[in-house]
Amino acid sequence: MAHIHLQDGAFPLSFTLLWWAVALVLLLACLLLLRRDERLPSREITVAALCTAAAFAFFQVELPLFGGIHLNLTPLIGILAGPVIGGIIVFLVNLLSAGLGHGGWGMIGANTLVNMAEVVVAALLFTGLRRAGTSPGVRAGIATFAALAVGNAAMVGIIMVSGIQGVSQEGSSLLAGLSLVVLVNMVVAVVEAMVTALMVAFIARARPALLGETGP
Repeated sequence: MAHIHLQDGAFPLSFTLLWWAVALVLLLACLLLLRRDERLPSREITVAALCTAAAFAFFQVELPLFGGIHLNLTPLIGILAGPVIGGIIVFLVNLLSAGLGHGGWGMIGANTLVNMAEVVVAALLFTGLRRAGTSPGVRAGIATFAALAVGNAAMVGIIMVSGIQGVSQEGSSLLAGLSLVVLVNMVVAVVEAMVTALMVAFIARARPALLGETGP
């Protein structure tokens, strides 16, 4: 949902490099955490591959609403693959998407951070809500909406800190414009939360092990 649709040169070079550096540090941390497991289960590798392919496909499909919107599936990635593998997946998806012109190459670092925030929040919240005894579908819907809200906040924060070169808006006027984007995004977040809830509810019935559930 939250994605910085700006081309290269929109951010000052210093901030472009900063977000890339932070993203690479987090990716390195993810890889180091994965190395603690000598061998990843084939199931996790398969799920990661499917999540990468599905998210990349959804990234490229724009719905003709509000000037063009799309679903990310980043919360679903966090729920199915977890925060560590999920962080690597969203980097790959942003990298492949930039190759097709979906955002600039310089924005990959910033967008990876935004999507990582969504993945981590969704994964942790989905697992944490299990103690409340709610169904997987309900947990997924709540986790998805909350994750997308955090992702939008991260997007706004990154843009406000970086600034946009070549535009007259700044400060409160820029924030006002971004608030409208966030409002549209959160309306669509309701749709993505419902879609994710239905998908997770189906998975919980058909393959509960994929969600760490003990049974249907």
